[in-house]
Amino acid sequence: MFLQILLLILGFIILIKGADIFVDGASGIARNFKVSKMLIGLTIVAFGTSAPEFAVSVKSLLSGSGDIVFGNVIGSNILNILLILGVSACVHTLTVKNNTVKKELPITLLITTLMAVLLSDHIFDPSLINSFTRSDGVVLLLFFLVFIYYLISMMRNKVDHDETDDVIMKLPKAIIFTVVGIISIVLGSNFVVDSASSLAKTIGISERMISLTIIALGTSLPELVTSVMATRKGEYDIAIGNVVGSNIFNFGMVIGLPITLFGGVRNLTFNSVDLIVMMIAAILLFLFSWKDYKISRKEGIVFLILFVVYYSYVIFL
Repeated sequence: MFLQILLLILGFIILIKGADIFVDGASGIARNFKVSKMLIGLTIVAFGTSAPEFAVSVKSLLSGSGDIVFGNVIGSNILNILLILGVSACVHTLTVKNNTVKKELPITLLITTLMAVLLSDHIFDPSLINSFTRSDGVVLLLFFLVFIYYLISMMRNKVDHDETDDVIMKLPKAIIFTVVGIISIVLGSNFVVDSASSLAKTIGISERMISLTIIALGTSLPELVTSVMATRKGEYDIAIGNVVGSNIFNFGMVIGLPITLFGGVRNLTFNSVDLIVMMIAAILLFLFSWKDYKISRKEGIVFLILFVVYYSYVIFL
């Protein structure tokens, strides 16, 4: 058991460091091609910080641990909004751009609703067991491809020429960082999934509990560090774009793509409370941003209170 805990910690360290290197490298590539900060937040940074979730998802599906796949994503998306934006807003009021409120946040709300509906078989028909089929994965993936098309349109129309001098690293070095980061993320995910599954079996805790707490928090640490540091530097576009992009990537790439490739998952143990909190978090993010195009410290505190209440329920009930 002690060895499994050490491997879990080691896995998280490799995951987080790998994601950090990946983000630096991928951002360096993006800067070389003069891409705007908001687009970097929605794409390169979002994908980089979602890479641990993706690696864990693929590893879990191949290992037959379906609850870890969905607990990881549901928990990560809840953490991204309630904890990460909550902490970031407490550091400094976050300014939300008009385009984000009118386009990216409604997309986030729509795909979150779609995900909740696809996972609610038992609610709509009590005789059914909650499952997620390959066709469900295809639906999520198609929705995600629409989002990608939107991002490509942004890239064509909104190249930021003011950032041409802000090249962090040379292109060859950026490519090396990106490759090393991906390798580290895959390696770390193997340690995390294997050790977490073994721990769950050893101490009699469900994979749902492990995935919603330890794995979700561990794989969300890159988003937390990235968003808080971006907020402290006044880079609110990257902080918000990171969370919004990560949540959409989590649904489309972390669940939609692997399920489409490897097949569906049956007998999921998630209850309606998990899905309701995921929906509430997305709705509050939209409402807070839509009201005055800002997420204030008070609203950040609301996020954090809801985070504490939900995780008290997950851990103690």
